[in-house]
Amino acid sequence: MVALSEAGGWLAAVALAVPFSLGSALGDDPEHGEAVFAYTDPEIVESSGLAPLPGGRVATVNDSGDTGRVFTVDVATGDTVGVTTWTGDPTDVEAVAPADPGEVWVGDIGDNRGRRSSVEVLRVPVGEGERAATPARFELAYPDGPRDAEALLAHPVTGRLLVVSKVVFGGQVYAAPRELDPDAPNELTALGQVAGMVTDGAFFPDGEHLILRNYTSAFVYTFPDLELVDELPLPRQQQGEAVTVTADGEVLVGTEGQFTDVLRVPLPDSVTAAMTRAPSAPPSVAPSTSASPGPEDGKPEQDPDQDPEQDLRPGWAWLLNAGIAVLIAGLLVRALRPR
Repeated sequence: MVALSEAGGWLAAVALAVPFSLGSALGDDPEHGEAVFAYTDPEIVESSGLAPLPGGRVATVNDSGDTGRVFTVDVATGDTVGVTTWTGDPTDVEAVAPADPGEVWVGDIGDNRGRRSSVEVLRVPVGEGERAATPARFELAYPDGPRDAEALLAHPVTGRLLVVSKVVFGGQVYAAPRELDPDAPNELTALGQVAGMVTDGAFFPDGEHLILRNYTSAFVYTFPDLELVDELPLPRQQQGEAVTVTADGEVLVGTEGQFTDVLRVPLPDSVTAAMTRAPSAPPSVAPSTSASPGPEDGKPEQDPDQDPEQDLRPGWAWLLNAGIAVLIAGLLVRALRPR
């Protein structure tokens, strides 16, 4: 009989591989996105995150397996104009988010097998030219055990970081403390559940809405309530793992692969209208040492045993998730069958 540990590892690999093929097969037509630029740097092979920078530039990072580095890319040409490196190999870099001008947050947050007791974010200086940096490092710990994650968001007003777990049947949004302690683990706080298989996310400039993506769709939510505004089909991509929002509110999406395009995805009028309707008071910028979210940028932790809200995964996503569950269950039975 196949050992349970061996079967579990095999099934984990299958569960990860299935969405990659589905992303290529089920994505919408390429006409739904306009190419803004294509990466020209052969070193950018697994772009797994995007962050806007001043001066018409973006930052991106390669997925797991790369050394510690961030690429600064000119949007007008797609050329790499700067690379920041640091010593020490990351475990699994999966995301990048804006910090102060000239800096980005890098999320070493991947954990495919759920084995990391904590993950790490780094504050990295970026810009033109090649530079070696010693970034500030902060340890993040989940309140409910290890989680795989690929999305790191930074609130445009408070600067507070969010991490979104990557789970087939619905991810969880976690908030970091408003002030991060560099000398001790910073416990994350669960805010609520969102769509499944989230590979990246970003805030809109108003700080009251955010966008999350998976391999086939994007989801716009209110913040901090995490109410679904709309689900948007995304263009077909090889392995879509990047999304960002520019200062003008434009949505850009990217994918892994060498010399790939970054696309501009238009928002439907219904989404833009909903986002401009009855804005609430802006969140306070005053920092706090409390790890618990306040009313301006978080809500009480949700019971982890509570079922996810049904309206968070509309339409075909339910059928897709059900199909994946049946496939994994069948593979489990086959793996555990005596030979």
